[in-house]
Amino acid sequence: MKSLCQKINREEAQNDIAKTLRIFREFRVKDPGFTYVVDPDEDGRIKSLMWTNSRSRMQYAHFGDVVTFDTTYKTNLYDMPFGLFVGVNNHFQTVFFGGVLLTDETIDSFKWVFSEFVSLMGGKAPKTILTDQTRAMEVAIAEVLKESVHRWCKLHVIYRLKEWLGTKYTRDRTFRNRFHKLLNDMLTVDEFEQGWNDLLVDYDLGDNSFMRQIFDVRKKWVKSYFKCVFCARQTTTQRSESANHMLKGLVQKSCPIHLFVQQYAKLQYIRDEEETQEERRTKMKSRNLSLGGPLVVHASKLYTAKVFELFCELKAASEDYKVRVLTTDEEYIAEHHDLSRVEKWIKGSYRVIVDVAANSYQCECGLLEHFGLPCSHVLRVMISCGVTKLPESMIIQRWTKEARNVVPEHFGTVLKG
Repeated sequence: MKSLCQKINREEAQNDIAKTLRIFREFRVKDPGFTYVVDPDEDGRIKSLMWTNSRSRMQYAHFGDVVTFDTTYKTNLYDMPFGLFVGVNNHFQTVFFGGVLLTDETIDSFKWVFSEFVSLMGGKAPKTILTDQTRAMEVAIAEVLKESVHRWCKLHVIYRLKEWLGTKYTRDRTFRNRFHKLLNDMLTVDEFEQGWNDLLVDYDLGDNSFMRQIFDVRKKWVKSYFKCVFCARQTTTQRSESANHMLKGLVQKSCPIHLFVQQYAKLQYIRDEEETQEERRTKMKSRNLSLGGPLVVHASKLYTAKVFELFCELKAASEDYKVRVLTTDEEYIAEHHDLSRVEKWIKGSYRVIVDVAANSYQCECGLLEHFGLPCSHVLRVMISCGVTKLPESMIIQRWTKEARNVVPEHFGTVLKG
């Protein structure tokens, strides 16, 4: 009976793979840019399977500077981890770059995944990749994506914090709020480290091994250390996890691979339709510019509807600051109007350096480098100096309406399929 069951299972698996490959051939007929790669084991069986299509590769050509990758999803007949590469487009929406099914999560498997992914995407690695704290993944990225900046999802650190601190985190709202302020509100390293030290003292956590451990690797997950790293405002793998959650709603538990890839295609179609709708909204939406000033008017002509909304939020926040000149036309301080309202550990003033010759602005908060939009401190300095248009050095094309109008030279092979 055992031998018979094993034979049936083998035959079902082989039939499933045959159906999957047939579906892939059908995809390729409709989309010549669709492609997949297989990593076989020693017996010739499929060990890993990765696939993508022409739209995903085109998306990567424009928005592949930052990639998140997560393998927590396992809803399929063989309990295989499913890894999803995602990014964010110029409408601040999640876009899919490719999916991969794995039979294990070893260093060698992840090395294959990352090297094949880069190959499928035209040979250009992402500037930044965000993942969970899987050690095998970290080693593989260090070996394969040597020029990419690797950062950890802060949410995974929080999950582990809950496990280690228990009720200290789950029931003590004051502690929890202070910890989240350290993650979300501290813009500079000095702010974070002072706040962290005070937190350890106030809650007698100086000898806690886990707190020491995560502090030693703080550059991997703390926002204050992300300021010189372009992350498109991402510090988590939440976009990957959200997509996995949507996929879980479309895929029945323990479904075969061929049905899984069909449902993944359906999810991608839904995402593509949402992007098309946002494109229409950007073209049709009228914007209230009466109270914005010339910088807002200029931004409205540049950015998509969603990114323009984010810009306006930064512009509104700039109203809380006033400007002091340190050196003529070169160095300014953007200072909060009412420092008594600024919470403990959070800076109330930020230094802004102006390069007059290059027409560029740099703030110590680092939001421009991290997000690609000028921070509220820089905007306040620009307004006080009478600037009416955003300098070209501060306009990142990936956030504009014209993001897809120019194809990066090194991605030319992607378009040829």
